[in-house]
Amino acid sequence: MIGRLTGVLAVKRAPQILVDCQGVGYEADVSMTTYYQLPEVGEQVSVWTHLQIKDDAHTLIGFKTEQERKLFRQLIRVNGVGPKMALTILSGTDSREFAQCVSQNDIVTLTRLPGVGKKTAERLIIEMRDKVDDLICEDLLFDDAGSSEKSSPSNKNEAIEALQALGYKPADAEKMVKQAEQATDVEMTASGLIRKALQTSVQR
Repeated sequence: MIGRLTGVLAVKRAPQILVDCQGVGYEADVSMTTYYQLPEVGEQVSVWTHLQIKDDAHTLIGFKTEQERKLFRQLIRVNGVGPKMALTILSGTDSREFAQCVSQNDIVTLTRLPGVGKKTAERLIIEMRDKVDDLICEDLLFDDAGSSEKSSPSNKNEAIEALQALGYKPADAEKMVKQAEQATDVEMTASGLIRKALQTSVQR
């Protein structure tokens, strides 16, 4: 079992990264919550990992914190929630926000995440109610305002592709990115666009 990777961040293209560990490159899917906290390409990085084994593929999933990995492992135990949906949930909400949704029976917010219907949201609330209290929830703070990378067409395309990978339809992804740009006067990086798009979607 591969539980943690430490090495050089060789590729960073949402929602996937590649970590070079002494010449061996490990690809891992990550949530947008983790993606926002990663360093720049070429810098040292450490991520907690979960190895998902299927008949046709072995997939590594990376997390910036052990807390996020713990929540992911709790989520995939819920009936009807697979790894992809769990990553989508972790991309649209952080641990504190998810715990708040569960404790307040907030089905509406959960169903705004792609692929999460009313029945799944209800199962999440029922099956996770006794588990979220055990999770150490921390605020995840990000600041893109100081970045010199602008909201160029390539950044927009990367943001749209990442949202599609999370389960949004192409037209919806384009609309979300456009709304994210209109919601702020600050020109953003690709990760900033993704974050703003997801926040706007969940807050609708």
